Amino acid sequence: MSGDVQLKENVITALRDVYDPEISINVYDLGLIYNLNVEGTHVHVQHSLTSMMCPFADQICEDITNAVKSVDGVETVERELVWEPEFGPEMVPEDTKLALGWDF
Repeated sequence: MSGDVQLKENVITALRDVYDPEISINVYDLGLIYNLNVEGTHVHVQHSLTSMMCPFADQICEDITNAVKSVDGVETVERELVWEPEFGPEMVPEDTKLALGWDF
């Protein structure tokens, strides 16, 4: 496994420790991470929130940055909050829906 691939897997593991407090599901399995790019020791994370009015927005954004920074081998993190495409139930991965018993 190449270094970038292994580092990406480690970043994903770290992101699974970042939870949306309103839903109690981690941001990765919820589908809020839209793009994760690892180049050497630099990680770019493009993500959204469940809504523009999320009362925990600042905390979630900070938690994402801190989680990625905590991974051994990561030197720089670029976190980008985006609103397109707008997050909705269809963005939640099927395996997460099944695990939670959600029927959409």
